[in-house]
Amino acid sequence: MSFELIIRNGVCLLPWGKTEADIGILDGKIAAIGRLSAALAPEVVEARGLHVLPGLIDSHVHWREPGLTHKEDMASGSAEAALGGVTSVFEMPNTSPPTTEPALLAQKLSLAQNRCRVDYAFYLGATADNLPFLSEWERLPGCAGIKLFLGSSTGSLLLNDERLLSLLLQPRRRRIACHSEDESRLIERKALALAAKPETHPLWRDETSAFLSTQKLLELARRNGALVHILHLSTEEELALLTKARAFATSEVTPQHLLLSSPECYERLGTFAQINPPLRAARHARALWQALHAGLIDCIGSDHAPHTREEKAKPYPQSPSGMPGVGSLLPLMLDQVAQGNLGLSQLVELSSHGPARVFGLRSKGRLSVGYDADLVLVDLEKKQAVDASRTRCGWSAFEGLKLQGWPVGTLLRGKWIAREAQLVGEAEGKPVEFNSP
Repeated sequence: MSFELIIRNGVCLLPWGKTEADIGILDGKIAAIGRLSAALAPEVVEARGLHVLPGLIDSHVHWREPGLTHKEDMASGSAEAALGGVTSVFEMPNTSPPTTEPALLAQKLSLAQNRCRVDYAFYLGATADNLPFLSEWERLPGCAGIKLFLGSSTGSLLLNDERLLSLLLQPRRRRIACHSEDESRLIERKALALAAKPETHPLWRDETSAFLSTQKLLELARRNGALVHILHLSTEEELALLTKARAFATSEVTPQHLLLSSPECYERLGTFAQINPPLRAARHARALWQALHAGLIDCIGSDHAPHTREEKAKPYPQSPSGMPGVGSLLPLMLDQVAQGNLGLSQLVELSSHGPARVFGLRSKGRLSVGYDADLVLVDLEKKQAVDASRTRCGWSAFEGLKLQGWPVGTLLRGKWIAREAQLVGEAEGKPVEFNSP
C-alpha cells in the first residue's frame, strides 16, 4: 500500500473508542486506519505520545466580513481556527449588510475563496421579507441553513412575531439555528441595564427571557414539525424544556458559559465579559455541565464574536456584546479533560461527531475510512498560557490562563494547515457539503 501521508502510532479517537493506530491519507481522504508498517508514503509523521482527533467543526462563528473587518475577516478568523484545531466553521449572518438573500451569500462565498484556511458554510438570516424563499435558499451550495434571532443582539436581524415564526418553523431540509431570548421582555427590562455597570447585563437579559423564548420556540417547533438547534444555552431552566424535546430539538453550549460565571467574571473583566445571552450565576454553569455529562447537549461551539479593545472598553451599555473564542475552544476543553471534568471521547462527540450529525455534513467529523482527512494532533501534556496577541482583535477573556492540552498540528483534507503554532501552506478552504440536497 502507498499513501500521500501516514500518521504513525498516534492514539486515534475513533467513533467506537480510542486506540493506537496508523492513519493512511490519499487524495484528501482517510484511506486506511490500522497497522500500516509496510505501507509507503513520501511523508511519514511519527505521532507517538500524541492523540489524533477529527478536526473540530465550529458551527457558530462571526467573522465580521463584509462590513466590519476592523474586528475580524475571513483570512484572520480562519487562521485562528486552523491554529486551534478547527477545520470547518459555520459563519453567522449578522454582518454588514446581513446575509439574507442569495446574492449576499454568493458575495461571502466569493470573499472566502482563496482566503479561508478552513472549510466553511454561511447561514442565511431569517427576516419577515425572505420567509417565502427560505425553503429554496437554504439548499444553496455553501449555505449552512437558517439562523433565527428571537431576541435582538449584535446587528439588525430579528424575527419574533408569532405568526411569522409559525411560517418559518416548518419541516425543512436543515435545522434552524436559534438565538433564543424573548424580545418583548428585553425591551421591558432595558432600564435595568445601568450605566457603567456591566454586572447588570444578566439582570436585564435575565433567565426568564431565555426561558420564555425557548418555551415558545419549542412549542411552535413541536406543533409545526420543525427541527431546531438552540445556540449558546445559558440557563438551568431551559434544560428542563429540552429534556422533553429531544425528538426535534438539539442544543449547543459554549466554553464561556461553562467556565465563567457572575458576579466574578464582571468584577474581573468588566465589559469584556459582556455577551448575549449573558454569563450568569454559577448554578447555571453547574447545570450545563450536568446536562453535558447526561448527553443532553449535542455540540460545543465558540460563538467567536470579536470586537476591538476600544469598542469593548466603552462604558456599559454602549459596549458591544461578544468575545473571541475559535482559537481557544479546543485548548480550553482539553484543559477540562486534564482536570478530569470531561472525557476526551466526550469532547470529540461534542466538537466533531455532534455537529456533523446535527447539521448533516458529508464526509466530515469522524476518523473513518472514506471521510475527509481533517485531523488535529494534540499533546495532552503540553502546558501553555492563552495568548491572543496575534489575533485581529488582540484580546481574550481567558488571556494569560495556563492550560494543559494543546493542538500541535492541523490537517485539512490531508494537507497541513498549521503545525507547531505556525500556519502552513496557502488558504485552500472550500464550502462544506451536506447530505441533504
